[in-house]
Amino acid sequence: MRLRIRGPSGQFTVTLSEDATFGDLRNEIVDKTGLVTYDVKYGYPPKPLSLDRTETYQKLTELGVQLDREQLIIAAKDSFETEPPAEKQDVSTTTSSTSTVRPPSPKSSLSRKQNPVAEDTPKVPSLEHDGIFVLRVMPDDNSCLFRAISTALLPGADTMVELRSTVAETIQSNPDVYSSAILEQPRDDYCRWIKDETSWGGAIEMSILSKHFDIEICSIDLGNLRIDRFNEGQSRRCFLVYSGIHYDTIALSPGDNASPEFDTTVFDASDSVVLEKALVLCRILQERNYYTDVAAFRLHCNTCSAILTGEKGAKEHTSRTGHTDFSQVA
Repeated sequence: MRLRIRGPSGQFTVTLSEDATFGDLRNEIVDKTGLVTYDVKYGYPPKPLSLDRTETYQKLTELGVQLDREQLIIAAKDSFETEPPAEKQDVSTTTSSTSTVRPPSPKSSLSRKQNPVAEDTPKVPSLEHDGIFVLRVMPDDNSCLFRAISTALLPGADTMVELRSTVAETIQSNPDVYSSAILEQPRDDYCRWIKDETSWGGAIEMSILSKHFDIEICSIDLGNLRIDRFNEGQSRRCFLVYSGIHYDTIALSPGDNASPEFDTTVFDASDSVVLEKALVLCRILQERNYYTDVAAFRLHCNTCSAILTGEKGAKEHTSRTGHTDFSQVA
């Protein structure tokens, strides 16, 4: 049984067994949306679907509603009144019981602490490709996601402004898909924000740009080596590495000291060895502490010198003071 779960942070395709229970479905909803209390709607026009009055052990087939290939719209309690739900298009799709990329999305500037990995990146040889898989490290300029995508798909070009504009134009052209509920702010405000060079991109931007370039983007989360796939099923794919507060690109280099201009960054989706090598590279990065835990890292406010803990602490500080310029404490 395949169905879609659409929540505030995106839309996900999930697969359940034919004898799945209400408890299984509830677990998927909580896992994908992060919501503990929620309302559910299905069908078109959307109709309420009550999961609260059923026992967790009851099978979904007893519901009396055909859920296979159905879309379930999930919202926090009482939030359906404020924004009509989007209906037709995925914002992001994940597979293999993975969950969506949820990188921090601060409207602020953040400088990472120096990491020796950035100067001495690991290398994974591949006899099958007669080359070496490497990490191409992006600058810490708040545009790392856009630079990572540009490095993979448009090597040698500086396309940050164009990519941000593409995202904004797509959002404005598809109001039913990119509603205020999905964007978590009014659509016009989000479009102005994402066009600002200090704003970070995330799952929404990867979803839009993967479709724009007709390619599958695989984002590997170093925290748990989860692979989040955007525009899945295309014949070509590229690989990004998400290290908690930063995105980089995986490339195949023809040699140890070869210039990046000779990199291969787009791969045949049917080549499973590329995925294997990418995961080996990411395991090494994980072992070398290239990942940043955004819940526990320490930040220095460059405006007032306050020391803060985690993304939550930074957001609370910003809401109290309006300060938005932070650097990671070594």
